[in-house]
Amino acid sequence: PDDIDSSNGWNPTDIHVRIYGAENEFPRAIAHRTTPEELPRMTKFSGFHHRVSALTTKLTEYAGYWVASEYNGWGATAEYLACRERVALLDLTPLRKFDITGPDAVPFLQYVLTQNIRRMSVGQIAHSAICLETGGMIDDGTIFRMSEHAFRWCCGDEYTGVWMIEKAREKGFRVSIRNTTDQLHNLAVQGPRSRELLSEIIWTPEHQPTVENLAWFHFLIGRIGGADGIPVMVSRTGYTGELGYEVWCHPDDAEATWDVIWDEGQQYDIAPLGFDALDILRIEAGLSMAENEFGNDVTPFEAGTGFSVPLDKKEDDFIGRAALARQTPESRHKLVGLILDGEEGAAHGDLVYQGRFSVGLVTSATASPLLGKLIALCRLAPDYAIKGTRLEVGKLDGHQKRLSGEVVALPFYDPKRTKLLS
Repeated sequence: PDDIDSSNGWNPTDIHVRIYGAENEFPRAIAHRTTPEELPRMTKFSGFHHRVSALTTKLTEYAGYWVASEYNGWGATAEYLACRERVALLDLTPLRKFDITGPDAVPFLQYVLTQNIRRMSVGQIAHSAICLETGGMIDDGTIFRMSEHAFRWCCGDEYTGVWMIEKAREKGFRVSIRNTTDQLHNLAVQGPRSRELLSEIIWTPEHQPTVENLAWFHFLIGRIGGADGIPVMVSRTGYTGELGYEVWCHPDDAEATWDVIWDEGQQYDIAPLGFDALDILRIEAGLSMAENEFGNDVTPFEAGTGFSVPLDKKEDDFIGRAALARQTPESRHKLVGLILDGEEGAAHGDLVYQGRFSVGLVTSATASPLLGKLIALCRLAPDYAIKGTRLEVGKLDGHQKRLSGEVVALPFYDPKRTKLLS
């Protein structure tokens, strides 16, 4: 019997033991639900999981999926260098995808997104935020214009889709919003050799652009391996600050898609890319992440994504517009970089001080292999978010220990974004 307790009336409880053979596998799982009313859903495997798990035992849960934190035999630094110098392959299936179609698709998206959808052409992608009436961010993501009345929204939080459906019903928009995450899995192919690699394997029909001439934040529809090959969508997007692409396919084709890219990439010394290395890359590139750089109390202007809120070019009203318009540039906190002087790093949530009082906080931090320094993204009061300002990160109680550093402009890497736009 086990220990007795109140749950069984203080009586001993029998322990039942079941013995399984060594060949049985028991996957780990964490229960998730988007809303309190939903039944719990277990952590999923992407269509690329068998290829990923063959290369690593270091898996972590991210947004309801198991992903690689780093790969055996590589490690975060080697994976990072592969992306900066050659080409790397990353499973980004946990991104949530929603297909939005119908005669009111454009006015609906104009209402719920900060970006100006009317200015988008078919085949174009735009970054946008989704805000509350207060101007605080629910999420951010990318919107793909698939056709005149069909769009695809890719983001990090599944609740975004629930929220969109609620808003469509409230306002009576004639749209269909369908969660297609389970039907569309995606690989990020990032790095300076990514264009060469994908150009060798992606076939496109005459009316579609080729990989070689695909513009930044645009996508193409093609196939892997010729006109009868695997159907894919390829977008020139990424989260690394490098030249890069994402390849989107049905999960039934996931392993074959991985195999072709991986095998063809051997001539470029391709490496797999885990989420630990991805975090270094995106911090160097000054890219925001949910729950770090933004949340419900942070506006896009304060999260470093103000470019996705074209108040002067978008005439239509949208959720949060009034609050964002009231926030003057002089009053906004700003996302900036901080390069630390010493060898001890900052951490998310550390307060940033000038003298006795805090003037902001650290949102993300890492060691930069490229710069050979410890760096951080910080959200600071406007008077202190000025290049060259000397500030201190508070450790312990914020006063007993300080880490000094200097404010710099973002991004840390490729400040003119010449590599990204090459």
